[in-house]
Amino acid sequence: MSSLSIRNLHVRIGEKEILRGLNLEVPKGEVHAIMGPNGSGKSTLSKAIAGHPDYTMTCGEVLLDGESVLGLDPDVRARKGLFLAFQYPMEIPGVSNANFLRAAVQARLPEGEELEATEFYARMYEKMDLLEMPRAFTARSVNEGFSGGEKKRNEILQMAMLEPRYAVLDETDSGLDIDALKVVSNGVNTLRGPGMGILLITHYQRLLDYIVPDYVHVMVGGRIVQSGGKGLALELEEKGYDFIKEGLPEEQSVA
Repeated sequence: MSSLSIRNLHVRIGEKEILRGLNLEVPKGEVHAIMGPNGSGKSTLSKAIAGHPDYTMTCGEVLLDGESVLGLDPDVRARKGLFLAFQYPMEIPGVSNANFLRAAVQARLPEGEELEATEFYARMYEKMDLLEMPRAFTARSVNEGFSGGEKKRNEILQMAMLEPRYAVLDETDSGLDIDALKVVSNGVNTLRGPGMGILLITHYQRLLDYIVPDYVHVMVGGRIVQSGGKGLALELEEKGYDFIKEGLPEEQSVA
């Protein structure tokens, strides 16, 4: 099956175990949202999937279309079709957006194949128009001096250009006002389709008003403890997480 498959994943930072047997399946063509209280392991999951060196996987598997990515460097995972949009995108002074994107797209091409410049810029401008980004952004250093909304649009522009098989969006709504949220959500909705699986990580139900997920999963204590449709997110918005924690065994409710 074509999917991002996470099986019995255990992850620690130093001596502290954060993920404790997490299971999740995100098929291509579907949007899955993960919600959970602070400290439940949501951002740890995104970084572990991407291969962040500070996170140690002690047990379990992460499979892209049946192929394990454990032990692969982050750039190798990216070339295999995995994309991570950061909660706090980094600034890269001295590297223009255009050059950064061109190098990233070139790195995904087969060895010896050169990226055609005219085609690249036409495609980049098309995606920028979709995200309402002025052309002047191409000459600016990556995220340097950008507002929160501009940084998040830039992340979605990267996703649009790289066309990953699976995209993990770590709190893309964080720091966005309502107008920026609508623009970013529109960009994601335009990109969603049968060739891409999307995993949204968010604290708030409001993002799911604009990017309607196929499934919602609740993470508590480093595990997925409940799954359902969008109605589950509405229930969380109304009741908070306590009503889910109360029904869990004590060892699972520790966040």
